[in-house]
Amino acid sequence: MDLLEHMHEFKSSPALREALYEHAVCKEFPAGTVILQENAYIRAIPIVTKGALKVLRADEEGRELLIYYVRAGESCIMSFLGGLHHETSKVRAEADEDVEILLLPMDKVVHFMKDFPEWLDYIFKLYHKRFEELLDVVNAIAFKKVDERLLDLLRRKEKMSASKVLPITHEQLANELGTARVLVSRLLKQLEEQGVLELGRHKITLK
Repeated sequence: MDLLEHMHEFKSSPALREALYEHAVCKEFPAGTVILQENAYIRAIPIVTKGALKVLRADEEGRELLIYYVRAGESCIMSFLGGLHHETSKVRAEADEDVEILLLPMDKVVHFMKDFPEWLDYIFKLYHKRFEELLDVVNAIAFKKVDERLLDLLRRKEKMSASKVLPITHEQLANELGTARVLVSRLLKQLEEQGVLELGRHKITLK
């Protein structure tokens, strides 16, 4: 089965798809698996073919903040930039759900940039999209209250999973928002009282 043929980014170049299959390694990871650790050297970049990754940044005290999601057909531009310049990773990539990934070695990434104009176009489009998402993160932190950011995050997860039932804990949400679990729990309870959602054991059901 051609995993990339149905993806818009690769439809126009059968040669690029063939090269990806030849040089990349396909792997599957269950939800919660850390694909890339902070401060690790980047040997390959991930191209998600099924599921989604979440990319997080931690401060010196260990508090984390969700930067963006990597969905099917996308790659992690932070991994690409770090690997290209032989730097260690500044972020952590984790499977947000069960994922299937093509891991393309960094030496092939550089060759693809020379051999396939479609690959370079793909990278530039990803860079543009991630830059806009980073601006959204900055704007949310600067101008939105935590309850607004929490609801935005839940709606994003609903859209990504195509389900109103989200298997997630209060602590996971707090980590992704870069805030305290007790605050997230209090805000979720308020949203439940408002009829926005229903809380369950390790899950949240959106109304």
